[in-house]
Amino acid sequence: MFFNMRKGARKMLKVGQKAPDFKAGAYFKDSFKDVQLSQFKGQWVALFFYPGDFTYICPTEIASIASRYDELQKLGVQVLAVSTDSSFSHKAWHDQELSKMVPGGIPFPLVSDQNGSIGKAYEVYNEEAAVNNRGRFLIDPDGIIQSIELLNPLAGCHVGELFRQIKALQHLRDTGEAIPADWEPGKVTIKHGPGLVGRVWEVWKTEW
Repeated sequence: MFFNMRKGARKMLKVGQKAPDFKAGAYFKDSFKDVQLSQFKGQWVALFFYPGDFTYICPTEIASIASRYDELQKLGVQVLAVSTDSSFSHKAWHDQELSKMVPGGIPFPLVSDQNGSIGKAYEVYNEEAAVNNRGRFLIDPDGIIQSIELLNPLAGCHVGELFRQIKALQHLRDTGEAIPADWEPGKVTIKHGPGLVGRVWEVWKTEW
């Protein structure tokens, strides 16, 4: 399965913009319920879009995120996964496949975007294929988009990089310190200002 990433995909939202609110049905912990993005205001949200249930890469991505969900919760992060499948399809997929990949099943909502309205709002909807392209938005507690990632449908996200970005963005929010490339918690940050222009080499070195 391969979806054209160019045709039907509009220019994506920008970092720093308000995340579009939405309300939609979802399958979550053996029940069908409505989920609204704004109900998570005050928390970090990792909003994932994936092409579809019963595909090749999507189960690995969803399961990988789910396997580290407890760690995400400790960081104050709520996860939402969105595709154009129905909530009934989400349940069938969960029961048949995902529950066998993650002990206890998927601990976050699988959101149904059957008409593509959420994907269109986030500008990841592929009109030609009628699916959402693979993408991830990190939204801060104020509802502002802080990170955007779009991937080829046949390439899943790197969950370790998700954690690194969340921790980096949280540190930036808490301290105002700039986060250099390859940063991990405990490594040097940059106290940016005019005095550092042209002198970054004095405070930061590559590790390669």
